[in-house]
Amino acid sequence: MKYPQVIFAFFMITVLPTSSKSQARTTLTDDYPIYNGNDLGVSWSAEQTVFKLWAPTAAAVKLRLYAAGDGGKPLRTINLGKAKDGIWETTVKENLKNQYYTFQANIHGRWLKERPDIYAKAIGVNGQRGMVADLASTNPKGWALDKKPEQKNFTDIMIYELHVRDLSMDPNSGIQHKGKFLGLAETKTKSPDGLQTGLDHIKSLGVTHIHLLPSFDYNSVDETKPEANRYNWGYDPLNYNVPEGSYSTDAYDGNVRIREFKKMVQTLHANGLRVILDVVYNHTSDTASNFNQFVPGYFYRHTEKGAYSNATACGNETASEKAMMRKYMVESVVYWATEYHLDGFRFDLMGVHDIETMNDISGALHKIDPTIFIYGEGWTAGNSPLPEDLRAVKKNAYKLDKIAVFSDDIRDGIKGGWSDVKSKGFVSGALDAAESVKFGIVGSVQHPQVDYSKVNYSKAPWAAEPYQTINYVSCHDDNTLWDRLKISNPDASEADLIKMDKLANTIVFTSQGIAFMHAGAEMLRTKKGIANSYNSPDDINELDWGRKSKYKDVFNYYKALIALRKHHPAFRMPLAKMIREHLKFMETGDRNMIAYQISDNANGDTWKNILVIFNGSLSDRQINIPEGRWRLVIDGKTINEKSMKAIGGGQVTVPATSACLLYEL
Repeated sequence: MKYPQVIFAFFMITVLPTSSKSQARTTLTDDYPIYNGNDLGVSWSAEQTVFKLWAPTAAAVKLRLYAAGDGGKPLRTINLGKAKDGIWETTVKENLKNQYYTFQANIHGRWLKERPDIYAKAIGVNGQRGMVADLASTNPKGWALDKKPEQKNFTDIMIYELHVRDLSMDPNSGIQHKGKFLGLAETKTKSPDGLQTGLDHIKSLGVTHIHLLPSFDYNSVDETKPEANRYNWGYDPLNYNVPEGSYSTDAYDGNVRIREFKKMVQTLHANGLRVILDVVYNHTSDTASNFNQFVPGYFYRHTEKGAYSNATACGNETASEKAMMRKYMVESVVYWATEYHLDGFRFDLMGVHDIETMNDISGALHKIDPTIFIYGEGWTAGNSPLPEDLRAVKKNAYKLDKIAVFSDDIRDGIKGGWSDVKSKGFVSGALDAAESVKFGIVGSVQHPQVDYSKVNYSKAPWAAEPYQTINYVSCHDDNTLWDRLKISNPDASEADLIKMDKLANTIVFTSQGIAFMHAGAEMLRTKKGIANSYNSPDDINELDWGRKSKYKDVFNYYKALIALRKHHPAFRMPLAKMIREHLKFMETGDRNMIAYQISDNANGDTWKNILVIFNGSLSDRQINIPEGRWRLVIDGKTINEKSMKAIGGGQVTVPATSACLLYEL
């Protein structure tokens, strides 16, 4: 997640007036009664609906029912009764299906804003009212038979990070439901060049998982004005348990977004793709949130002076260590996993959350389905009152239970440091990057041949097992890989930039751990030099399907690279012990070269011995390889697993800025 500094300043000005500070100071206590039930929010049946809200500091709470999600006067107003453990509740003994509702709490003698509860599972347009929903009626035909694609090990995962809108908005996408969940559910779509687009394109590429940027209800896009075509990544949460309305065909009917999200998941599963949701529990859109309308200040961390702390650089940070926030996070992801059949969760700024909460989330999700994959950003965007040894940051990854983190070590080792876009990485000739790349090649686990003193950020291994490492070179944040290579290599030809691009993701997809790629990298995606495109228009963010035909060779290379990883478990070893036993680096004597062998049919691979060589130099290099007969699979330009080209041991030439991969006959 990225926001420009001007946005940080805006948040700080708007969310920290004197009244907010004083409100925060009066609610720093953590000794409110805790509710242990699992029925907060709205529980519907045809006979009755139960409304239950946790508001321990309220003096009174009202429920209002409406015919629509916006406008109109209440159909009725009902006073909730106070129960134990901070609960306010009421039961309406009639069928309220599809009616909309708000709660309003009186706290410290003041009636706060009408809002849906934080547990709302259906909402009206722009999320200002909840909706009483019959969730079973939103299930698409055959939903009960929905089956997740097979997954053996976490290290088999290959992730494609995608924004719902980006996939389809290009006029040449051939997709009818542009910018919608249903656009991702369309098949047989083609560009004017006759090439596959959309879902068929992703399926043919061969990845296993689609990571969707935030697709829950967020605050920055006005759902009543779809014609405005407003864009946002979605890292400004409003209602956490409901899909975003601007991605549905009808944001006014609370059922539609739910049904269409499920249809998307169902179709992706049927096409062999698992689905990961990007979740943003670390902050709220602002402090006038649903959380603060019912228990002001409780769900947030505060400074010693009582102001909202700001480790997210968005004006606030939530307090995952508090019992009811922890409970909320656990129950929210469990709801998405069960109601929407999701296969994984990516936690934005996971370093803001405490380790215990993340491990509770892992335990709850893996009790439902042991194959659910959990990962996140192992850092914060600023200082937090939560001590670092309690945070789910990268250096504490070994304390996390079946949770992975992104490796900025290999990312910046490959392409150059994030803080200087003109800096070079291994693929563009940097002389000090090889050890950082080797760190990622072994999946960030302990390996005797990695000199940790020379790794860019981590001076010690942080992953207990390889599945805790997300290897990547680009994502939605910052420049695309193609744009970054152009910026840091202004004098390079397009042909040389393509070599750098291919080498970059060849390193990622032959490294141990989890392989992750940014949507469109396979056709040299550009955002026209805009790095922080979180609210840029579609012509900056959309996938340009014309680039698939223009760079068809690059697409075919990526497709073959992904197939290579899928076909050969030696690149997907599930245990750190196996990596130490089977993967050995060779001494190259060249700071621009990395070479290693994976030996003895590692992880049951059909290839007994595999030799991988990366040349980050801008010129050809020679290297001595072991005696024997070797078959060349990657020759610096193409990938051919069925290659008939065999070579003997001795000295071989590795072309400039390229990878070579061989296996022993």
